[in-house]
Amino acid sequence: MKQSINLAIAGAVLTISLAACGGKKDEQQQAPPPPTAVSAVKVEKGNATYYDQFPATVTALVEVEIQPQVSGNITGIFFQDGQQVRKGQKLYTIDPQQYRAGYDQAVANLNVQKANLNRAQKDADRYNTLAQQDAVAKQLVDNANASLEATRMQVEAAQATIRQVGTNLKYTTIYAPLDGTIGISQVRLGAAVAPGSSLLNTISSDNPIAADLQVDASEIPRFLKLQSQKSVGRDSTLVLAMPDGSTYKYPGTVRIVDRAVDPQTGTLRVRVAFPNPDKELKVGINANVRVKNSTGQPQVLIPYQSVTEQMSEYFVFVVGDSSKVTQKKVTLGARINDKVILKDGLKEGETVVTEGTQKIREGAKVRVTNSK
Repeated sequence: MKQSINLAIAGAVLTISLAACGGKKDEQQQAPPPPTAVSAVKVEKGNATYYDQFPATVTALVEVEIQPQVSGNITGIFFQDGQQVRKGQKLYTIDPQQYRAGYDQAVANLNVQKANLNRAQKDADRYNTLAQQDAVAKQLVDNANASLEATRMQVEAAQATIRQVGTNLKYTTIYAPLDGTIGISQVRLGAAVAPGSSLLNTISSDNPIAADLQVDASEIPRFLKLQSQKSVGRDSTLVLAMPDGSTYKYPGTVRIVDRAVDPQTGTLRVRVAFPNPDKELKVGINANVRVKNSTGQPQVLIPYQSVTEQMSEYFVFVVGDSSKVTQKKVTLGARINDKVILKDGLKEGETVVTEGTQKIREGAKVRVTNSK
C-alpha cells in the first residue's frame, strides 16, 4: 500500500514537471522576433540636374568618295593609306598618254581651222571691197561671207574639242578635294579603272567630327533650342561617352537637326559636332551622347539602392509608426548618380529603407541604425 502511494506521488510530480516544460516552450514559440536592423534615410528634395543618354555613331561632317572621271590604268599613288591629306594634294595618276595625244591632235586641228579662218577672212574682205566698186557678182560675195561664217564655227568647234580633251587630260591626275583623312586605297598600281565602276578611296574631314543620334519627336524643341545656343559647348551640356566608359574631353554643339521625322521610326536625326584636334575620334565608333537636363527646380530624390523591382514595377519600404515597414509602389524618373528622381509614391520627410530590404517584409518591425 505504501509503495502504491509513492508511485502515485512520483507520477504526479512527473506530470507537473512535463506540463511546466511544455508551457515554457509554448511561450518561447509565441514570443515576437526582435526588430530587424536596417539603414534608412529621409526623403528629401535636391538638385535635379542629370544627363539623358542617346546612342550615337561617330561620323564625318564631310565625306567624299574619290572616283575616276576617265578610263585607264593607275600609274601613280602618292599617299600612305590612312594619312592626313591637304586639299589639292596629288593622290592618283591615270595613264595620260592617250589623252595627251588627243589633246595634241585637237590643238593641231584648231591651228588648221584658224588658218582656214584667216584665208576666208581675206577672201571675204576682198570680195566685199570689189562689191562696193560693183566689180564682182553678188553671188560670189555671198559665198565668201558664208564660207567665212562656216570657218568661224569650225574654229569654235575645234576650241570646244580642246576644252573637252583638255578636261580629260586634267582628270588623269586626281587631287584631294578637302583636308582630312584618306582611307585604304581600293586600287593598286596598274589597275584598270573607269568612271562609275571604280571607287578609288574615301576622304573624310576629321576636325571637327560629328556624332549622329536619333531622338523622339517629343525631343525636337529641346534640340532646336540647343542648336540656337551658340555657346552651349562651354558648359558641357553635350558630352560624349566613349565605348570604354570614359568621357571625351571636348564638349559638343548641335550642328544639324534633320529636316523631317522618319515616319517608320518616329525619330529625327540630330548631328552633334565635337572638336577632334588629336584625331582621337574615328568614323564609325559607337558611343553615347549625354545631354544635360535640369528641371530648374528641386526634385524629390531617394537613394537608388532603396528601390526594388517586381514585375517591371518599383517599390520601396517606408518606416512608419511603431517602427513597422510598409511597401509602397513608386514611379521613378531619371537616375542621378547614386540617386533617382521620384515622380510619385512618396512625400518629402518619409523614411525609406536603404539597406536590409532583403531581410524584411510587409509589416515587419525594424530598428533603424543610421537614419539621416
